[in-house]
Amino acid sequence: MKNSPFIKVKIDNISLSNLGFIVFLKKDGDENVLPICIGAMEAHSIAASYNNQKFPRPLSHDLFKNVLSVLNCKVNKIHVTELVDGTFYACIYLGHGKDEIEIDSRPSDAIALALRFGAPIYVHTDVLNSASVNMNQKQDKVDEPPKDPVQRLNDDLKTAVTEERYEDAAKIRDELKLHSDKN
Repeated sequence: MKNSPFIKVKIDNISLSNLGFIVFLKKDGDENVLPICIGAMEAHSIAASYNNQKFPRPLSHDLFKNVLSVLNCKVNKIHVTELVDGTFYACIYLGHGKDEIEIDSRPSDAIALALRFGAPIYVHTDVLNSASVNMNQKQDKVDEPPKDPVQRLNDDLKTAVTEERYEDAAKIRDELKLHSDKN
């Protein structure tokens, strides 16, 4: 992609914040990350694929991958194309024979499919320039893959109970219950 306005990124982390779940995309060799807010189900799907977790039955993104594969399609790449009024937009590029088909998508769904197909993730330079942030924090476990969001909530719950922060524990418990009700 020489002279392209798109820059290749990778997933740096998936995290839970007071805003909800966030996937952080990062260009190699850069301290800045691009935080994109995503839903709990998408965070679970991305983390599961990132961590090579297998389930007895396919998640929605696994099902979509299976359908595309049966139709002899694959995800060639994804682009996070723009940021408008706080909303990110993306495109999935499907390969079918010699043809490439561009499909509009939410970034979370595009990322989940890119992981399942081993496809590269690109972000438009304008988006990186306008929305990237410098986390400027030392990370002790740089090579540790992001945790599954549900596991992270369980860990946070155990910590809150151990530290006797029962109000926080109740909030985390409610978040876990919401997540399990969606499954």
